[in-house]
Amino acid sequence: MARRLSITLPAALTLAAALSATPAHARTQQPGPRPGLGLENCTAGACHFEVPPGTYDVRVRLGGEAAASTGISGETRRTLLAETPTGAGEPVTRGFTVNVRTPEGEPTGPDGTAGLDLAVGGSAPALADIRVTPAAGRHTRQILLVGDSTVCDQPGDPYSGWGQQLSQFLRKGLSVANYADSGESTVSYLADPRLFATVRPLIRKGDLVLIQLAHNDKQTDEPTYRANLETLVAGVREKGGRPVLVTPIVRRWFNADGTLNNDTALLVNGLGVDHPAVTRSVAAAHDVPLIDLTTRTKALVESLGVEGSKALYLYNEKRDNTHTSAQGATAYAGLVRDELLAQGLVPERLVR
Repeated sequence: MARRLSITLPAALTLAAALSATPAHARTQQPGPRPGLGLENCTAGACHFEVPPGTYDVRVRLGGEAAASTGISGETRRTLLAETPTGAGEPVTRGFTVNVRTPEGEPTGPDGTAGLDLAVGGSAPALADIRVTPAAGRHTRQILLVGDSTVCDQPGDPYSGWGQQLSQFLRKGLSVANYADSGESTVSYLADPRLFATVRPLIRKGDLVLIQLAHNDKQTDEPTYRANLETLVAGVREKGGRPVLVTPIVRRWFNADGTLNNDTALLVNGLGVDHPAVTRSVAAAHDVPLIDLTTRTKALVESLGVEGSKALYLYNEKRDNTHTSAQGATAYAGLVRDELLAQGLVPERLVR
């Protein structure tokens, strides 16, 4: 059964009652926020804002007279605000910044729905207020993501990329523009005009560009793989951005002794190219920040063991040991958040 969204308005009116009680011409002439950028554009469980592509700040007030627990997702299944509990009569205000683009999900996928779409969920959702405003460019930072299916905004349940879950760990003032795309290698990402050629013009001075490509470089030799990473790094720097190389997440492929010390798990391809090792080498040679997600995800998966780690991937649903569930993607996004903070790549005030 679908959960009912509790929307709190002044004088205890429901949204539908408030709108029906006010003449249409008066509603469009009320002072305050522009029509279409507030609670008047929400129905039970969903909000739609007719805005052009761009970056937007969203402020929400959560909670109401009863205890509640509310989360916000948007666009192509991105988690923008993790489920947030509120006590009875104790609403809280939260803010986040969201990237609106076309296509709204994977760069080679369908355009999706124009404007900004938000979904209000959680075990007991209660949205008291919402405001959407264009983000002020000089005050808003962005993280652009270059990657494959383990990073991208996956269009369908139960799949989820870690980039799809990253926004929930960030505060208002820092957006995620996820240009990861399923099936891409370093070769194809550079060759397809919808991918790196589209990302480069969007890079502003100081923007972080996180690059994780390896899973589909199955037939890429080492000199080519290295050169492609160097090309991506140089392309980001030429636009004034800050490249960050990310080693690939492990595959959940255990040895008999409970470790992941094998080529399949650690992304060594059929030609013997050790993708994480080459990525580390390029980062060191070109003074590029490195997020060693291979090492971090290996430690987590091994700590959970053969059974416990199944929930991170789609083993139970698809017998898939490469792609992550929402739980796994969230855990891996949290590891990325930790590294961004530990290395001083993002300021603490912008991280949850």
